[in-house]
Formats: sequence, C-alpha cells, structure tokens
Amino acid sequence: MAILNKIRQKTVVLILVIALALFAFVLSSLFDNQNALFSKSPNVVATINGKDISRQEFMARVEAQQNPNATTTQIMNQVYEAEVRQAVMETQFEKLGLNVGRQQMRDLLRANLQSSPQFLNEDGLYDESKLNAYIANLKETSPEAYAQWVNYEDNISSGALQQTYFNLVKAGTTATLAEGALEHKLEGDKVDIKFVQVPYTSISDSSIEVSKADIKSYVEKHSKQYEVEASRSLQYVKFDEVASLEDETIIQEDLIKLIRGSVSYNADTKKNDTVVGFANLSDAKAEVFVNENSDVKYNSGFVFESAIAGTLKDSISKLNVGDVYGPYKDGKAFKITKLVAQTKLPDSVKARHILIPFVGSRAAAPETVQTEEQAKKTSDSLLAVIKADRSKFVDLLDFSIDKVSNEEEGVLDWYTYNTMTPAFRDYTFENKKGDMGVVKTDFGFHVVEILDQKNQKTAYKLATVVRNIEPSVETEDKVFREASNFVVNTNDKNFQEMANTNSLAIFPVTGVGVLDENIPGVGNQREIVRWAFEKSSSVGDIKRFPVTGGYVVVQVTAKNDKGLLNVEEASVTAVPAIRKEKKAKLIKERAKTSSIEDFAASEGQTVKTASAINMKNPTIAGAGKEPLVVGTAFGLKEGATSKAIAGEKGVYMVQVTKKQDAVKLDNYQSYSNQVGEQKLNAVNTRLFSALKDAAEIEDNRANTIQ
Repeated sequence: MAILNKIRQKTVVLILVIALALFAFVLSSLFDNQNALFSKSPNVVATINGKDISRQEFMARVEAQQNPNATTTQIMNQVYEAEVRQAVMETQFEKLGLNVGRQQMRDLLRANLQSSPQFLNEDGLYDESKLNAYIANLKETSPEAYAQWVNYEDNISSGALQQTYFNLVKAGTTATLAEGALEHKLEGDKVDIKFVQVPYTSISDSSIEVSKADIKSYVEKHSKQYEVEASRSLQYVKFDEVASLEDETIIQEDLIKLIRGSVSYNADTKKNDTVVGFANLSDAKAEVFVNENSDVKYNSGFVFESAIAGTLKDSISKLNVGDVYGPYKDGKAFKITKLVAQTKLPDSVKARHILIPFVGSRAAAPETVQTEEQAKKTSDSLLAVIKADRSKFVDLLDFSIDKVSNEEEGVLDWYTYNTMTPAFRDYTFENKKGDMGVVKTDFGFHVVEILDQKNQKTAYKLATVVRNIEPSVETEDKVFREASNFVVNTNDKNFQEMANTNSLAIFPVTGVGVLDENIPGVGNQREIVRWAFEKSSSVGDIKRFPVTGGYVVVQVTAKNDKGLLNVEEASVTAVPAIRKEKKAKLIKERAKTSSIEDFAASEGQTVKTASAINMKNPTIAGAGKEPLVVGTAFGLKEGATSKAIAGEKGVYMVQVTKKQDAVKLDNYQSYSNQVGEQKLNAVNTRLFSALKDAAEIEDNRANTIQ
C-alpha cells in the first residue's frame, strides 16, 4: 500500500516521463525517415514550379501507356518528361494569361475531326451537332469514356497553347541590319598567316604528373562540367548456368534411346510397355513422335539440299528413306533426323487463284457473309465451271477477294517454296503443271490452277527431334551453391582475391543512377539498382541476384552523392585536360623568342602557311579548328607576330602576312535574314530546354517508383 501511495503522489511526474518517452520515440522515427521531415510525401512524384504531380495520377497515365516494346521504367520516364513539359509550359501560360476560348476550342476540334466519318453529315461535311450529340451521349452513358474525351480536349488545348506561346516568342525574335552586317564581316574578313604548331603529343604523357589535388582543383574550377546526380559504382562476377559435359552426355543418351526404342515394366498393368524407336517408326507416325519428344515442332514441308544447314547437309544425301542420322550437335541443341521421304520438286511455281473467304477466315472482309460450308460449295462450283472451260477463269475473278492478284488476272507470278502458306504451297509444288483444285488455307478457299513449274530438284522431307542443350537441375543447384559460397566467403576486402581464386572475371560498372534499370552485361536489373541505393547499403556490401542464365554477385564500390563527381571518376576526362594545360605551360615557358622562325627551330618544327581564314569558321588548314588562335590572328596588325598561344591541339605562334576586309554592301538584309532564321531554329530546339533549366523542379521519383 505504501508503494501505491507513493505512485499516486507522483502521478504528474509519471505522466510527464511517459509523454517525453513517447515524444522521443516519435522524433527518432522521424529522423530515421528523412522523407517524413524534409521531403515530399511518397505520394508526390515531383513538384514543378510549386505544382505537385500525385503518384495516383502519374501511375494511371503510366498504366494507360503500357506497351510490350518498353519496360515500365522507360514508360514512367516518358510520362515524367511529358508531365514536366506540361507543368513548365502551364507556368508560362498563366504568366501571360494565355487560354483557349470556347470558339477557339470549336475551331480546334473541327480541324482535328473534320475527316472523321462519324461527325460528317449526308453531304460529307463536318457537322458540329453530331459532335455535341456524341459528347452528350458519352457523358450520360460512360464516365470513363467521357473522362478520356476530356483528356483528349485537354491535349488539343495544351498543344494549341504551346504553339501560340512559341509563335509569340518567334514574333519577338528578329535580327537587325547591324547583326546582318556583323555576320557578313565574320564571313568576309580574311587573314593569311604563317604559323608554328608545337603539338601537345610532342611531350609524352608519362612525363607529366597529375596528382589528386590537381584533379580536385580542376573539377572545382570547372564545376558546371562535373556536376552529377547521385550515383553508385558497382562490380560484379557472373555464375553462368551452362550445361556441363555430363548434361550433354545425358541428352545424347536419351536421344539414342529414342532411336532404338525401349521396353519397360508397367506396374499398373503388370505388363511390359514397348515404345517403338524412331528408327522403326512408320512415316505416318513421325509427326506425332516428333511433337511428343522434341523441343521444336514437326515441319511437314520438304527442304532442298541448299537449305539444309550444319553437319546434316553432308550426310542427308547418303541416307535411305527411313534411315536416322544422329545424335549430332547443331548450335545449342542435339538432334536426330529421320529421312521420311525423297522426291523431285520445282524450285519455283507460277499459279493463279480465286480466293473465296468465309466468316472467320483471315481474308474475311466486313461484307463477308458466307459460312465455311457455303464458301466450299461456291469454290467447288467455280472449279467445275473452269474445268469445263478454262477461259472462264478470268471472268470469275469477281468472286475473288484478292484484289492484288485480280489486277494480274489472278496470277501469282513465280514464287519459291516457302513463300506461300503450307497448304497452298504443298498443292502447287507437289502436283503437276495444269492441275486444278480447291485448297483450304487460313485465308479461305482457293480455286487454284498450276500454270507452270521450273527447275526440278531433289527435295527431302525430314523429321527431326530437337533437344536444347540446357543445364540439369543438378547443374543449376551446383551453380547456386557456388554463387552462395562466394558471398559467404567474401568480404569488402577480398572480392578481387576471391574472384581470382574462382577464375571469375570482374565487371566494373560506374555512374549507375537512381532511376536506371540496365546493368551492362546483364540487362534490365532494377532490383540491383534499388539495392545499391538503399540507405542500409554501404560501400563494400555484397549480394547475390538471379539473372537470366544464372546469378551475379554484386558489390557496391562507391556511393557518390549529388554534387561534383569524385576524383577517381572525374579523372577520366580531367587528367587529359590537366596534362594539356601543363604541357601548354611548359611549351610557353620555352618560347623566349619573338621570331616565328626561331621558335620553329627551337622546337624542331616547321613554319607553315594558311590562307583566307575567317572568324565564321575558325579553322586553320593543316591544324584543324582553333578558335583562340584564329581570334588572336584577327587581333594582330598585318606583319605582326603573336606570343605563344595555347590552342586545342598544341601551342602556336602566328604571324599575319595579309589582312583583307569584307567587301562593303549597300544592303545587309540577306545576312540579317540568315541570322533571323538561325534564331527561329534556336527557338524550336532550345526554348523549352531553357524554360526547364529555369524552372524549380523537385524530382521525387526515386522515392515513389520501385
């Protein structure tokens, strides 16, 4: 009781302690989840100029644009760019007060729908009342369809506003006569020079030391060039699930059993079951046998020797009908092949046909009403008429739906064996010139006449059982264990050592972005990217991932935050640039003379000449594009010599031998027009990019897209 009394006396203190504990718990969870404190809600994909793009709306648009030719991430990125464009442009529309009025919307719809049959009247003219009735019907009967229509109108409206905005900018984009005169001057002013070039390659790279401090300083000096988004660097080894020699031997042994056949005891019937071997199988059962035992379905067509590939080509002509060849290896499969039949066939045929479709056939048109049975009767009737009088064939082409061949009197001119659908091919190649008949295909019924055949050649009908060379379950388990053991036995210090021990190549990957999905060498691996960017992932972490055909074990080798590229990765481009700067400094320090000839002699170079150089295209013949050198030359007086100039490909000294001013014109309008055209083109290609760069965009896709 004494304890209870003390607790009652301290009730207020106890409540305060509990409250503080709860507050500390909530606060710590907020700091652990930085999104909750400092970032947008995961339900916001991005914020552009203060406008939030909700995850729900965003994913609905992604879902609407799904297609088999793009990954979900690719579609998400496309939708994101479209949303950014829309939001950036809407900001401009609002500033200028641009909008699409009711009458303008009517005009836009007329322009877009005036060729749509459902909105035309009896005279073939656009009828706005039909459109109004259509929209009213959508609104009453289908909210989803009406929402799609509203979205369609929004897209038309947005497109019109963007065009208006661009036109307004273009209207204010002009070029003055002074700009035209400058353009003419840049093209027309010419200088002739003598020059000496000391190429940077004259100093070996190995003699120039570049330190990490040099690189860091260069990156900071050229920060704009080296600004990057957050990225990760990885390295991985591959464990490929490849069939072993034992696996291949088992496949071959299975095929040999198929050739010979087998006898096995059936416990249910208490009798022996006999499986007839491929070698003793009748030709009529070859198709069923192949389809039951092969990874590739039976092909009922004939093949010419020229079309037979691989090791079979040299052996097929030596087989007798019924013989089996194999097992033999062909690419990534083992095969056994039975010669089912051998005959003579033409290599090309000329025929004509009348095609009668039926409801459900591939050639059926909206006006097709005949059933399959009715179409067969029609075809048989036409065949009877033509057999009685072949001259009637052309007269009966009105029955044919093949309008292309109808233009050629129904003739299908000289086609090769595999050009036509199988049933049509078999009839026209396996029968004789002059034969006529009715052939059913997926397209309908064909009334066929074989007009001619040429180049009779030996053809073979082959039945081939194909077994793809694939790893067994035992091999797959072995590869899984090897990949797992690599992870267990490897830490952040000995990845290279373990790879060498297991004779595995290491594949480095740099610059992986948070929204990337492709890992070079293993394809679409979004899961790896997500793992590398998880807060819990640290440099040195290792993990196994399943990939097509095996596994990869991946290690995080670097985590680069948004900002400037780190020294190691920046060195790829920074080191050559720093070497060039240091080489230029060395060469310029050696240039103690003001004589171009003395400079050439001291550097072991020759004096060269270049004529008619202009500022519009600052290129020196024999040296390439050198804007700084050309600009220096134009700043010199005739006969003057420059100091040493650090150019793109070397250090130069130039002497102006002749200067020629551009011919003065009475009017510079044509050049002004050229400049104006260049500006208009820049509006089309660069305006949106400039607006996007100036916009405030908070990209939150990394937190919302998995």
